[in-house]
Amino acid sequence: MTTEHDPSELERVWELHTSSEFNTLDVDATMATMTDAPVVLHVPTAMGARGGAAVRDFYRRWFIGHNPQDFMITTLTRTIGAGRIVDEMLVSFTHDVEVPWVLPAVPPTGRPVGIAVIAVVSFNGSLIASEHIYWDQASVLAQTGLIDSGTMSRLPVVTDQRATLTDGPLNQLTGHDTP
Repeated sequence: MTTEHDPSELERVWELHTSSEFNTLDVDATMATMTDAPVVLHVPTAMGARGGAAVRDFYRRWFIGHNPQDFMITTLTRTIGAGRIVDEMLVSFTHDVEVPWVLPAVPPTGRPVGIAVIAVVSFNGSLIASEHIYWDQASVLAQTGLIDSGTMSRLPVVTDQRATLTDGPLNQLTGHDTP
């Protein structure tokens, strides 16, 4: 018997959800993992929707099947609690097609992007009730060349978040590396 807070069931549903979004590109299978009134919010761009019909439309029009061929997610950590999963991930892709949920209305720049992403996924029973997705949009804008190099040199923005989260240097924004 599956309970509301069975961690393995929450993880199974989340894995099916993300596989349906990014691998099989199946809107119906994605929606089958969600409640009747889900919320999807990509916080940095305010892209998403609230309610079943609106989320389905968002997925169809702006998200599922609207990612570059080399889009990759690497999960670094996963925390599962009572009715919630929080994933820390590295996301990478080449901005060779429009990616509306990351860079709405921005034509492809052809540049590589690598960012740290946090997903906070809340469940109602064993179905996803909400997804709040966070990343550093300044890093995305810098990596895609949408912030000019003169401005970038004056901003405290880390552009290679992949290295920072793995084994890269720290404290470079202060002008000093950690010994």
